[in-house]
Amino acid sequence: MKARLPYIIGFVLLVTAEVCIGVFYFSNFIRSYVGDVIIVWVLYCLFRSFVPKRFSSYAVAVGILAFSFAVEFLQKAHIADVLGVENELLRIIIGTSYAPEDLWSYIAGTAITFLEIWLFDRLSRRKDA
Repeated sequence: MKARLPYIIGFVLLVTAEVCIGVFYFSNFIRSYVGDVIIVWVLYCLFRSFVPKRFSSYAVAVGILAFSFAVEFLQKAHIADVLGVENELLRIIIGTSYAPEDLWSYIAGTAITFLEIWLFDRLSRRKDA
């Protein structure tokens, strides 16, 4: 549990940031792009909160990227409408509009996640030495 605590804290803080971006008016850039970058980190922290370290951190990040792409392509297929989702909150969570620019935001979020993993590994090795 101790090893997962940073991921749980990160998840809570990042979800709070996402909610603030969604509730309060921020520039279109922040709402459209930065929010999509952050959601990659949210999913990474959520996954790491529950799944043991036996999975490579980089593989988890790539898996989150693949999942993000899949969700975006499902939005292009209007999955919320196909499933008949009428609940407004659920429609927001699923997403209702496809934007190819979002794919670049997911890639940026994954790249930053890779950087964080690399830095954490370097700092951990230095600490152990």
